[in-house]
Amino acid sequence: MPHNEKQYYTYLLASKKHGTLYTGMSSDLIKRIYQHKNKITKGFVAKYNVTRLVYFEVHDSALAAITREKQIKEWQREWKINLIEKMNPEWHDLYDGLI
Repeated sequence: MPHNEKQYYTYLLASKKHGTLYTGMSSDLIKRIYQHKNKITKGFVAKYNVTRLVYFEVHDSALAAITREKQIKEWQREWKINLIEKMNPEWHDLYDGLI
């Protein structure tokens, strides 16, 4: 069976440490975060300036990434903060490390 090299991502953005949160999913994380940072897509992220990539996960299928995105969106805010702080306790913008 051939290996599917395409990767999918579930990610969390924040306006600042403990600020407004946004959960999303993408097959091109760098491009998607660039779009958010440059307000290319209008909506929640642009309106509330939620542009700091504070958490992401890599998945092998779109279905897995979408399922995880939906799961996280249903979580209490405290659970999302705990998830971020396990990987990124200082809430650094992880985007710079990707490019």
